[in-house]
Amino acid sequence: MIACIIGAITGVQVQKRRHHAEITHAKATAEELVNKANVEAKEKSNKILADGKHQTLDYKESIEEELDSYQADNVTRQNRIDQRQNGLTQTSERLDDLHKKLAEKQADLNELKDGIEQLNHQAEELAGQRATTLQQRGSLSVEQAKQQVLDRLKISLDRERDVELKYQADEAQVSAPKMAKIMAVDAIQRAPLDIPREHIEHAIQISDVNTKQKLVGRESQNIRYIETLTGVDLVFDPDDPCLLHVVTQDPLRREVAKTTISNLLVTKQINTQSIEHQVDIAQQDLGNELRRTGEKVVGSLHIGWMHPDLLKIVGRLKYRTSYGQNVLNHSVEVADISGLMAAELGLDVKIAKRAGLLHDIGKAIDREVDGTHVELGVKIADAYNEDPQVVNSIASHHGDVDVTTPIAHLVAAGDSISGGRPGARSESVEEYVNRLKNLERIASEKKGVRESYAIQAGREIRIIVDPKQLDDKQNQRLAEQVKDQIEDELTYPGKIKVTSIRDFKAVAYVGAEKKKKAKKASRGA
Repeated sequence: MIACIIGAITGVQVQKRRHHAEITHAKATAEELVNKANVEAKEKSNKILADGKHQTLDYKESIEEELDSYQADNVTRQNRIDQRQNGLTQTSERLDDLHKKLAEKQADLNELKDGIEQLNHQAEELAGQRATTLQQRGSLSVEQAKQQVLDRLKISLDRERDVELKYQADEAQVSAPKMAKIMAVDAIQRAPLDIPREHIEHAIQISDVNTKQKLVGRESQNIRYIETLTGVDLVFDPDDPCLLHVVTQDPLRREVAKTTISNLLVTKQINTQSIEHQVDIAQQDLGNELRRTGEKVVGSLHIGWMHPDLLKIVGRLKYRTSYGQNVLNHSVEVADISGLMAAELGLDVKIAKRAGLLHDIGKAIDREVDGTHVELGVKIADAYNEDPQVVNSIASHHGDVDVTTPIAHLVAAGDSISGGRPGARSESVEEYVNRLKNLERIASEKKGVRESYAIQAGREIRIIVDPKQLDDKQNQRLAEQVKDQIEDELTYPGKIKVTSIRDFKAVAYVGAEKKKKAKKASRGA
């Protein structure tokens, strides 16, 4: 027990000593840390103080530099203010001097003005005295003298005007052909592209014999009924039994008949009722097509509003040809060419195009109404209240009446250009052969003609004359006579060139007889 107590006391003592040693060690460590912290704090505070002093010095230096710069700026500004003040002072002094000088000059001017007024007054008095003296000596009043001066001036101005007008007229006359050629060539180049000529088919091909028999009907009843309703003749080709020719001089009737027969062949229902129905449909379609064609043409040319009935008449030109040329295409070409030339000359382009389109409008009805296409065209234009310039262009484009407006000249030129270009028009073989024969006949009938040839598809006639019967003057006269007779007797597209050739040859030989004699002598030896 005692031992346990002693052991416990001993353990407690040992434990106390250990705690005391740890506490002593902790205190020493704490003191060491405190000392170390104090040293570090002191070092940091010294460093902060040093940095603050350095920054303070830097800030002080920068402030001093700024103050020095501000001071320098103030000195500079003060110098500028002083200079401006000096300049203002000098300017004020100069203005004062100028004011004094201006006042002196104004005084001088006032004196001069007074002197001038006195002189003017004296001049007026002298002028009055002179006029009075002139009137007394010349027996002429002032108004009469003014009138004489004005008359002389008018005569002089009239003379100068006449000279200038004559110069301008001569210049225009000299340059007019050249300018006309330039404008015509430009209009041709800028005109619509040449479209291949459309050949209107006058025949219908039937597919087989059974369809043909249906179309003909019993005792040709159906085909004769079609002829009655459409006003055409239907004839089968003797070489091709299934080829049906539509024979008529009216292109609209031909179109109605072709459309009717084509529709009947498609439906294959061929009887009296269906024939009447198809004829009505074809006529309605043709009327609508005429109107649509007229509207399309007028719209593309931009010529303004046109009466609906006149649009249909324009559309009829689509089915009319002249020398193989489609009249509607020809009219559109003339309208475009006339419009281009009118634009170059500063004329009304819309009226020029309208006149060009309607110049052959009479051809739309010339197969139904008596009269030339020019007369009918004038009546149509008057009936629909067209512009007088358009009416004159229609009436004068073939020279039937006098031209009263420049646009009529342009339409006539456009008509010649469109119809005279190569390939625009054609004619039948029979007409072509007859024209060639007539050309050669007219030339051969003249006295002194040895031979004549129509060449270049009838666009030129060449005449070979006997030089012993005709001299050069007679040869020239012969060409003029042939030209005039062709114009009077023949109808021809474009132009025909008449060429008369007088060729006189004189032939002689030198040395031929001597050579023959030499050959004979050599043979005799």
